[in-house]
Amino acid sequence: MKNNHRNTPILFAWVVVILISTLPKVIAQEIFHYAVSPNLQAIVALGVICAALLATLIWQSLRSLRLFLLLFAVLVGAQWLVYNRLDTLPFYRTWLGSPSFKVYMLAEQSLNLVVTLVMVAVLFLMWKTHHKFFLTRGDIAAPVGPVRWLGVKQGARWNKFGLILTVCISLGTLAFLVIAGRPPLDIVVQALPFLPAILLAAALNAFNEEVTYKASILSVLEGPVGPRQALYMVAFYFGMAHYYGVPYGVVGVVLATFLGWILAKSMQETRGLFWAWFIHFWQDVWIFSFLAIGSIIPGGG
Repeated sequence: MKNNHRNTPILFAWVVVILISTLPKVIAQEIFHYAVSPNLQAIVALGVICAALLATLIWQSLRSLRLFLLLFAVLVGAQWLVYNRLDTLPFYRTWLGSPSFKVYMLAEQSLNLVVTLVMVAVLFLMWKTHHKFFLTRGDIAAPVGPVRWLGVKQGARWNKFGLILTVCISLGTLAFLVIAGRPPLDIVVQALPFLPAILLAAALNAFNEEVTYKASILSVLEGPVGPRQALYMVAFYFGMAHYYGVPYGVVGVVLATFLGWILAKSMQETRGLFWAWFIHFWQDVWIFSFLAIGSIIPGGG
């Protein structure tokens, strides 16, 4: 009976995470060829969350999930308002429609930052301290939990493992982009003036995604479902969100799920954001570099 009582919040949380992830949208669009609008996706997600909150009023074993459900309600609501209302304002439409990488990418990141700041404000109200949701440097030399299939043995520490991950993930991303895009050398040279914008966009995107989609969710799930299950749920949610991202499709989901898992693991073990942000930042530098290269057209800049 004790095991069943302990497993109930885990199973319930998994059902909620799956239903409010991108998976139902992918199934509807890719299998049944039914286009899912952002409005419909938000309505379905909020409906699932409201039903789940109602369930916590009925079953006492689910009450520990209330903060998780409330946080996701805020996330879905903030995303809908920012990406379907704020971005329709005339000046944002102009910026987002600009052929200039420096304009449209920083405009896009500013929208993401609004969502992140809303989440940070709500997390402060929930926890009263930034340490509870990993908004701190953390112990960058903390021990790494052994991972046999990655060759990580007992005694490894994040100050070395984090650097190895940074190099491997960033170079792997670069290799993938080069093979997929094969940009001409002259276009690469033309993109060099975009470097400040690339670095700023990468820094903002890494911060936004690590806080909004990993640190915040971990902070409200670790207690109710345990650290390991929280890690898996964060990885799944983050991975599924990249089906229509860069890289896209099943490959994108697999790579993003691994990245979500390893970066969330770094947060759990260091109790901070540094390695997750640092690794993500260098990967994004290459991704945004290639987006900048792709934006070079006559009259663009």
